Amino acid sequence: MFVDGGSSIDIFFRNSLPALKLTAAQLKPYDAQFWGVLPSQSLVPLGHITLPVQFGTPDHFRIEFVNFVVADFDGTYHAILGRPSLTKFKVVPHYSYLVLKMPTEKGILTVRGNIYTVYTCEEESFKITEAIDLSIRMAETVAQATQVPPDQLQIPEQETPRKISKSKEHKEVQLVDDSQEKTTLIGANLDAKWEDALVVEGR
Repeated sequence: MFVDGGSSIDIFFRNSLPALKLTAAQLKPYDAQFWGVLPSQSLVPLGHITLPVQFGTPDHFRIEFVNFVVADFDGTYHAILGRPSLTKFKVVPHYSYLVLKMPTEKGILTVRGNIYTVYTCEEESFKITEAIDLSIRMAETVAQATQVPPDQLQIPEQETPRKISKSKEHKEVQLVDDSQEKTTLIGANLDAKWEDALVVEGR
């Protein structure tokens, strides 16, 4: 679980549904879009669902029911706990030390995060976000291409080879053995070693 005090909603990810034996058909409709998960992109969720969330152990725990908005893509975390759930649990977070503290009937419950898990999930999350962002941009590009007039989609003809004007002061040298089009002009009085150097450089 990713704790984000800056999120105004609690988010559950699509790939976590099978782990709880849930399907998209069990979700309730959710009409509003949300922002902030992908850069400059709004997202339409699959729906929303209310699930019990427990912190702690059987000896010392706290359970609350959280209303999750289900994102229509996979995530590296199972869910993101935003301000609504933090308020419900009355959580006091310390992000630097990855610690949550909340009141229970048995006193203060302390929950500690794992720095290795956080780093691994964040690294994978960047890759997923980049892939989704590229996919969205590609879809937008394809949609824009369909609106381009057909006459602008024609491939231009190949340019005619450039003509090199020769004179007595210059001579033409072929840069690549198997390509007669790749040539250049050098001074007619240059030694043969300069001509060989140009051929090697052309290759």
